[in-house]
Amino acid sequence: MVGSKDLQPSNARFFPNVFFHNQFRAKPEWPSQTTNLSDKVAIITGGNAGLGLEAASQLLSFKLSHLILAVRSTKKGEAAAKQLLSQYPKAKIEIWPLDMSSMDSIRAFARRVDTDLSRLDMVVLNAGVRKLSFDTVRSTGHEETIQINYLSTVLLTILLLPSLKSKSPPGTAGRLTIVNAALALAAKFPNRNEVPLLPSFDDPKYFDPIDRYNSSKVLAHMFLWKLVDYVSANDVIVNLPDPGFVKGTDLTRDARGGQKVAAALFGAITGRTKKDGASTYLDALVNKGSESHGCFIMSWQIHPFAGFLYTPEGKEITERLWEETLSEFDFAGVRGILDSMKRT
Repeated sequence: MVGSKDLQPSNARFFPNVFFHNQFRAKPEWPSQTTNLSDKVAIITGGNAGLGLEAASQLLSFKLSHLILAVRSTKKGEAAAKQLLSQYPKAKIEIWPLDMSSMDSIRAFARRVDTDLSRLDMVVLNAGVRKLSFDTVRSTGHEETIQINYLSTVLLTILLLPSLKSKSPPGTAGRLTIVNAALALAAKFPNRNEVPLLPSFDDPKYFDPIDRYNSSKVLAHMFLWKLVDYVSANDVIVNLPDPGFVKGTDLTRDARGGQKVAAALFGAITGRTKKDGASTYLDALVNKGSESHGCFIMSWQIHPFAGFLYTPEGKEITERLWEETLSEFDFAGVRGILDSMKRT
């Protein structure tokens, strides 16, 4: 089985060419109309708006029986559930609180999954931020983009692995899709050589409002590169789809004034619809099989990771990031969880 790490590094050196192909040449690959998700249980983080809400609607359109929207605001989650139920009145939709900036909230959510669900088939980790100013999460001290897009997402990923393995039907792998971005291929990652690496993201001198989001997505490439050494595709299939640049989402909500106008105009000209963007989630969950385990999926196709991961320097930094990440979460017993996933 050939995955992203086994492919030749991308030779596209000019990112606008990658962007043009991804936005205008690639075509959505939809699940077959005969796809039937009845009896299945799915979780979507950040599912009350934007791509998360659209993905929820698309899953329900294929007769998904039980959907859990994991949201920070239960009021907004309930409004989203009401909207979905008006279209799919037979579905079971629950709202579970989840604050991705809180380690306690993430652990409580994972414990609830373990205790309250008898079945779990698929998880979409869609929640993310794109900050245009340097802000830290008070409870952790980490810069917010790295905290939400990387650290919190990684912790929730690891904590959910045992449930996805044990609560999916026998002989069927659980599915875990972590939303990524083609912009990972354009990341400058200026602090890559800092030792230790993770604390350097908390230094304002390295904060670039454009590159920080891109770099957070590269970290996810590096994490998945290592995760497949512990997680078998027979147990849980983990992949990273890119929804492309999508108009009408809240990702650029921090933009103000001219930035906001420019973002809206650029989106109107180049952006995918939310329907097409969210189709990449369903493609990763439903269309793609074990061949997508440990893969970055762009333009609905398995694609190489960011190029520098394939270099000796990149491999060394990946190992260092992996060890720092596990050390960050020693309080949650992540090493034991990963070791248990590795055992057959």
